Parts: sequence; structure tokens; C-alpha cells
Amino acid sequence: MLNVWVIPADEVLSPNINLLEELEKLTTMEKRMESMENEMERLKIENKAPKVAFSASLLSSFGPQSVGPFHNGLHTLIYEYVFLNIGDAYDPNTGIFTAPVRGAYAFRVFSKAFGNPKRAVTAGLFKNDQHIISTHGHQASGFISSSNGVSLLLEEGDQMKVKLYPGQWIFDDGEHHHSTFSGHLLFPM
Repeated sequence: MLNVWVIPADEVLSPNINLLEELEKLTTMEKRMESMENEMERLKIENKAPKVAFSASLLSSFGPQSVGPFHNGLHTLIYEYVFLNIGDAYDPNTGIFTAPVRGAYAFRVFSKAFGNPKRAVTAGLFKNDQHIISTHGHQASGFISSSNGVSLLLEEGDQMKVKLYPGQWIFDDGEHHHSTFSGHLLFPM
């Protein structure tokens, strides 16, 4: 005996799976995956960017000590005690930071000195020997402190240093690290 089933035509022509809906879902997933792959590549490149940060204090030896005054022009300060020097862009032998890559950098200078009616603490941050910012403080007695900071676009090889102005002085103590010079790469350009 032969069994025959009757299947209505609308069931054959419209299956339970909507192919257009499924194709749209696949297309959406493909776009999301492509976006995630692009983001992953961007993060890989960002992670390969150089890491640059330094922070140093004027003196490495214990005990209070003043540096200066110098009377023969500007004097480059050498920050001897290095807290951090990621990327080795700061040279503690010369006091000079050299930008390893083109990018935006942030710098901070903190200066301290004994008060003196005839003498102040005035130190300037210089980019390639061009004055950018200064710290300045003056009072007759006690301690004086001054600080300043700036963000700059540097080209690879640009040099940053702190210079003490003629007739001025600066104080530090290798134990407490009152006078510091710090900088870091914000992002490469």
C-alpha cells in the first residue's frame, strides 16, 4: 500500500528559516568583526609606541646643599638623582632630555631655595636653548618654592634642559629631593 501525504505549497515555498534575515545577521557580524580587527591593529601599533618618562632630583648626596650662584651666564642644572628614566631619554651626566620621537610631551620643574634679600631662585626650562618657562621665587628669609609646567610638541632630537639664571641659587637635599625636573611623552605624533 502506498502512503501519500499532502504538503501545502505555502509550507514548501516559505521554510522556517528566513534566508534574508540570516544573511543580514551574518553581514552585521562580519562588520563587527572587521571593526574589532581594526581596533586590535590600532592597539598593537599604539602598544609599540615608545614609552618615555623621567623624573630626577638635583642632588644625589644626603645633606642640604645650595647650587649657585653662578655669575658667568646661564648655568645648565644637572639633576643627578634619577627616580625614573624609562626610555633612557634623560642624561643624568648632562642634565639634558633628548626627545626620542616626535610627539607631545609634558614637563614639570620644581625649585626650592633659602630666602635671601639679595638672591632669588630663578630657573628656566629651555627647548634647544630657547627659553620656554621659568620658576621664580624671592623672599628675605625662610624657604621659597616655585614650580611650573608645560606641554610641548617636540621633534625627534629636540633637547630640554633647566638653566639657573646668573646670580641665582637653588637648594636640594639628597634625602628629601626638593628640586626636581620631570617629563614624559603624552603620545607620539
